Amino acid sequence: MTSPGFTLFDTAIGRCGIAWGKGGICGVNLPEATPSATRRRMALRYPELIESAPPPVVQRAIDRIVTLLRGEGTDLAQIALDMTLVPAFHRRVYELARTIPAGKTLSYGEVASRIGSPGAARAVGQALGKNPFAIVVPCHRVLAAGGKPGGFSANGGVETKLKMLRIERAQRGLFDGDGELGFDLALAVETLRAADPKLARLMARVGPCLLQLKTTPSIFAALAESIVYQQLHGKAAATIFARVRALFPRARGALTPAQISSASEADLRGAGLSNAKYLALRDLAERCQAGSIPTLSQIQKLDDQAIIERLSEVRGIGRWTVEMLLIFRLGRPDVLPLDDYGVRKGFSIAFGTAELPSKAELEARAKRWKPYRTVASWYLWRATDSL
Repeated sequence: MTSPGFTLFDTAIGRCGIAWGKGGICGVNLPEATPSATRRRMALRYPELIESAPPPVVQRAIDRIVTLLRGEGTDLAQIALDMTLVPAFHRRVYELARTIPAGKTLSYGEVASRIGSPGAARAVGQALGKNPFAIVVPCHRVLAAGGKPGGFSANGGVETKLKMLRIERAQRGLFDGDGELGFDLALAVETLRAADPKLARLMARVGPCLLQLKTTPSIFAALAESIVYQQLHGKAAATIFARVRALFPRARGALTPAQISSASEADLRGAGLSNAKYLALRDLAERCQAGSIPTLSQIQKLDDQAIIERLSEVRGIGRWTVEMLLIFRLGRPDVLPLDDYGVRKGFSIAFGTAELPSKAELEARAKRWKPYRTVASWYLWRATDSL
């Protein structure tokens, strides 16, 4: 390679940076809070380099990184890295990490054993914390003991690490909403107990967190069910949803946009749908067929707010409905449904307030619960179970 330099490039998780020299890629930087912060970070790391257009071999590396973070299968093992200044132990760790397939993980201890240094898990963690080749050396695929995420030095910390793993799991077809949360539940519980003594007392009374995901064959199927169930008791909603499904006796699997589009208004209304729900299902089906609703794989690449904004455009779908999707279908760790009566009532019970908290009061207290407000919400719901 000639003409060393660096450049920024856009990916599904934000604007990354890449630097190159005569010996290959010498650094890859994950997104900072803003593109300008990423540029400053690159300039500080590589003061001798200037921002410039990447040569073809670097552009090919960029294309592969972008493809991987888009959730599509690609191999980064052939990207040439310049490890001239990398310590020998770190180099062994990085070379081993590059053999971990997308969507798979190893623990720090397993990496240490595989490079012939059993007992050096902490040293492995320190080496990965200084990894200059983010993504290409996939340090996000190395976890702490027991499947806990461990640390992550990039902007966004552990949540960025988990987001990258979700993208890769979706790409490999490993995420299907089969009950597996997108975060470490034990770690979440430990973190909340330490962060808020009053919440910890509620958690002790309730016992273990039993939060589980509902099966999610598709975003359409999940939202369609949510629309039917809105403002109805569970038994009545289940009956109507079963009647809608029965309109397509030859169909197998989950409800699809094509089925709703093909059914007549008379049939759908005859199944028990109100006019509002009929129109909402039609709108959802049309948007799915037009490609404006992300697929289950695509949605894993979006942050919570982006999902709320995209799905709230559907007729009959509001913020609360999307938040329930985020919690119970996608297993997102940091969702706080401020408009949910059960959460607010549970807060009043757990924290001994005479009145339900305002959104501002609830949100202020919940700062302690980040990045696991989903689990805190689950416990607040349980506080109302004895009423």
